[in-house]
Amino acid sequence: MSIDSYEASRKRSDEIRADLPEHPEKYTMLTGDRPTGRLHLGHYFGTIRERVALQDMGITTRIIIADYQVITDRDTTANIADNVRNMVVDYLACGIDPAKTIIFTHSAVPALNQLMLPFLSLVTESELLRNPTVKAEMDASGHALTGLLLTYPVHQACDILFCKGNIVPVGKDQMPHIEQTRQIARRFNERYGRVFPEPDGLLNDAPAIPGLDGRKMSKSYGNAISLSATDAETAKLIKKSQTDADRNITYDPEGRPGVSALLTTAALCTGRTEVDIAAEIGDGGSGTLKKYVTENVNAYLAPIRARREELLADMGYIEDVLHEGNRRANEIANATLDEVRETMGMVY
Repeated sequence: MSIDSYEASRKRSDEIRADLPEHPEKYTMLTGDRPTGRLHLGHYFGTIRERVALQDMGITTRIIIADYQVITDRDTTANIADNVRNMVVDYLACGIDPAKTIIFTHSAVPALNQLMLPFLSLVTESELLRNPTVKAEMDASGHALTGLLLTYPVHQACDILFCKGNIVPVGKDQMPHIEQTRQIARRFNERYGRVFPEPDGLLNDAPAIPGLDGRKMSKSYGNAISLSATDAETAKLIKKSQTDADRNITYDPEGRPGVSALLTTAALCTGRTEVDIAAEIGDGGSGTLKKYVTENVNAYLAPIRARREELLADMGYIEDVLHEGNRRANEIANATLDEVRETMGMVY
């Protein structure tokens, strides 16, 4: 993505952010996650907290659990059902309200996936191969480029456009997906007739949440604090995290990634700055820092974890949320697919 086009996207995103509280009824937001494991602090501070805020602002909100996308780069669906249900538990524990937000899965909404067929005719092979996110996903997984991974951005366009989503919360690295979705919507509208909005990326300013080793927090790195972890498990993870021998605690992400990652985690959970926390701990060393981080992470997550326990005691309710979300998503997808077929002259 060029600097100019990113700056234009940033400007548009800022304009939308200013308008959201004034005119929430103008916006439909689509966002989601792949159910590849438990959600963690990186997910919470990176996206989930913002989803709750937008939902509570009155914006029409849809969250997709992208189960089909798990098989873009994995050869098994062994734990997928458990991951999907636990993802719903995490969403609700964090404040997603199923009365306001439709939560649904790819595999339960056939009409959404059927949009892939006309949409694939609107992109070229070279455009798919150029998408930098596809290349990054392929390199990260070490998996051969499957047809599903190659067409991943088109499938995401189906996710966004089936419900006529017009805003999608994203980081800078996901903007190429939004551009491809806008292109697909524009080409469909020009070729057959206007059906779809051209969605905008709602750029978030959440920093890349560091894991306990200073790298980006990720399940695959084993450096993540899960929302579902117990206090004792959290303490054990933080105690094992890598720091250094210097007892004087300072914030230096380049020179001291482990110490700085712990300071950022504490800052997110307390609302303080890394520099202030470092100054307070001073010569207390990594033991004092780890104790401070553990106490504040566990205190921050306590209400979420308490709500999780309540929800886990009533998995019938979780099933109901998923079934009702899938039912409502199917209603929307069927109506959109009918409109698409009519616009294309394919009603017989």
